[in-house]
Amino acid sequence: MDKFPDQKRAVQYLYPPIDPFDQRMLAVGQGHTIYVEQCGNPDGIPVVVLHGGPGGGCSPSMRRYFDPSKFRVILFDQRGCGRSKPHASVTDNTTWHLVADIEMIRRELGIEQWIVFGGSWGATLSLIYAQTHPEAVRNLVLRGVFLMMQSELDWFYGGGAGKFWPEVWARFTSLIPEDEQDDLIKAYHRRLFSGDISVEQRYGRAWAAWENALASIHSTGGSNEGPAEYARAFSRLENHYFTNAGFLEFDGQILAHMLRISHIPGVIVQGRYDMICPPGSAYQLAENWMQCELKMVRNAGHALSEPGISAELVRAMDRIGAQG
Repeated sequence: MDKFPDQKRAVQYLYPPIDPFDQRMLAVGQGHTIYVEQCGNPDGIPVVVLHGGPGGGCSPSMRRYFDPSKFRVILFDQRGCGRSKPHASVTDNTTWHLVADIEMIRRELGIEQWIVFGGSWGATLSLIYAQTHPEAVRNLVLRGVFLMMQSELDWFYGGGAGKFWPEVWARFTSLIPEDEQDDLIKAYHRRLFSGDISVEQRYGRAWAAWENALASIHSTGGSNEGPAEYARAFSRLENHYFTNAGFLEFDGQILAHMLRISHIPGVIVQGRYDMICPPGSAYQLAENWMQCELKMVRNAGHALSEPGISAELVRAMDRIGAQG
């Protein structure tokens, strides 16, 4: 029996597993080739899924948030991660390269307008893509909002979240000498790009473990680090983007440019107890977006797999699907 009567397992809210009807590798330039797949209804409402990280890659479970009879679902692995090549590469890998890649996918697939669905870093990228190509976006559905602001990085890598998880924070910081702990992003950067694969994997697993341990509201502080090479790619890409402030022109750029997409309908699904991306950013975003509906989910953290998060995302997509 569920501990909370309204908390089912996330999978109970999702559509059944499906296989892609199309899989391809798309050359996007600068030596990068990205993995792209389509599933659902080839004649359905197009929706592109932007995964988190940066560097998280897409997974089969991401296909299941959409009614396969109504939606044409496009997933892809962003540069340097998942099945995209070259693996773990940060060369010619910026936010603006990714925005161009998304637009290339849209044109390659002959899509005039689509729904953009993204969580965490995927929400960041969704907003930046929509602000760059507003004519291509009919709806935005976002989860665990991250606005790529310094205050958010300071929270997660400067000790804010660590005050709630001191033992996990101690594990994360203990690998770095005390005289470098004033800037952990920079300190980890030195090691993630040391050129020694074993060192990069060790620090990659530690970087990923800190984030993974805080993803779920039900976390006990442990973390499944996953394969070393996956952790290395994820951590290198994430650190690369954070070191460069998301390659934005100025801090707060997304909020400053919200007028560009004020006409686009949006839904934000946010966990009330999200330790990675606290709800302040989602609230700020909603306050600056007239066409947005903010769903604050109680008893939920950051993870896409949180039952309350999954339920609200499926409901949002079902409502959009019903509108046609």
